[in-house]
Amino acid sequence: MEIYIEDKEFEKMVFTEKPLKKGEYEYCTFSNCDFSNSDLTQIIFSECEFINCNLSMVKLTETALRNVKFKDCKMLGLNFENCNEFGLEMSFENCVLNHCIFYKSKLKNTNFKNSQLHETDFGECDLTNSIFDNCDLTRATFDNTILENVNFKTAYNFEIDPEINRVKNPPSKKVALGLPLKGA
Repeated sequence: MEIYIEDKEFEKMVFTEKPLKKGEYEYCTFSNCDFSNSDLTQIIFSECEFINCNLSMVKLTETALRNVKFKDCKMLGLNFENCNEFGLEMSFENCVLNHCIFYKSKLKNTNFKNSQLHETDFGECDLTNSIFDNCDLTRATFDNTILENVNFKTAYNFEIDPEINRVKNPPSKKVALGLPLKGA
C-alpha cells in the first residue's frame, strides 16, 4: 500500500538502513539525510526540497521529480534518464553531480548554480532556457543536445560543438561562427 505524506520534515535520516516508503511526498523537506544506493523507484516527489543530502547512486526508475530543489547535495552517478517525465522539474544549487546521466531528459528552464558536473552526460537533452551559473562542466558531454537560449556565461571547463548540437542565441561569438566553444 502506497502512502501520501504532506508538509513533513525528515532530518538526519539514514534511508540506506530503512528505505523510504513508496508513495507520494508533497511539500516535504529532507535535511542531512543519507539516501546513498537507495531505491526510489516509482516514488513521487512534488514541491520537495533536499538539503545537504547524499543521494549518490540512487535508483530513479519512474521516480517523479516535480519542482524539486536540491541544495548542497552529493549526487554521484545518478541516472535521471529513467525518471518519470511527467512534470519533471528540478533545480540544483551547490551540488556535486559528477558522472550523472541526463540522456534524453527534458530539462527546459533548469537552473544549475555553483555546481560541479564532471563527466555528466547531457546527450540528446532539451536544455532550452536553462542556466549554468558558476558551474564546472569538466568533460561533460553535449551530443545532439538542444541548447537554445542556454546561459553558460559564468560556467567553465566545457566544450560545445555547434555542428552536433542545436544552439540558438549562442553564449559566445565563437559558437555563432561555428567554432567549438570551450569554457574558460
